[in-house]
Amino acid sequence: MSGPPLLLAVDLHVRYEGDDDPEKCTARRLDRFDLAELHGSSRETPPGVVLNPHAERALSPADRGASDRLVALDCSWETAEREAFDLRGTHRALPFLVAANPVNFGNPFELTTAEAFAAALVVLGERDQAERVLSKVRWGGETFLELNAEPLRRYANCEDSADVVAVQEEYLAD
Repeated sequence: MSGPPLLLAVDLHVRYEGDDDPEKCTARRLDRFDLAELHGSSRETPPGVVLNPHAERALSPADRGASDRLVALDCSWETAEREAFDLRGTHRALPFLVAANPVNFGNPFELTTAEAFAAALVVLGERDQAERVLSKVRWGGETFLELNAEPLRRYANCEDSADVVAVQEEYLAD
């Protein structure tokens, strides 16, 4: 017996390139659990707040009203810059955070798609949805929230992108 459909505060969409190991791909896993929708081209991907590591502005709580949709790009780093600019919407970069996934554990900025979505959701005030997203990764996504507890809390309490960048600078200076 299944319950009512899961209502999500923020729709999650992924421009999926498919150039990674399908067994380790968190975007595919989120799609399998109906937590995100995969799109095969930039044209098919709906506009939203685009998580773009090359964006000029940092994601902040002020972006909450920009869209009820987050868009991530799941591809190799070599493809990221070219593909990200083709996505429609408001482009924002995630601030300094460290990965908890087994491939990049402890490395700054090298997040899986699930970690990126979770971070963005926490910054936008949707921690419950972030926890649901991370609950679907095999390696224990709660570690991501534990490793980044202080910066995520601080970023979520910022007013705008400039405040987020100021907090990020403190972490980068250490």
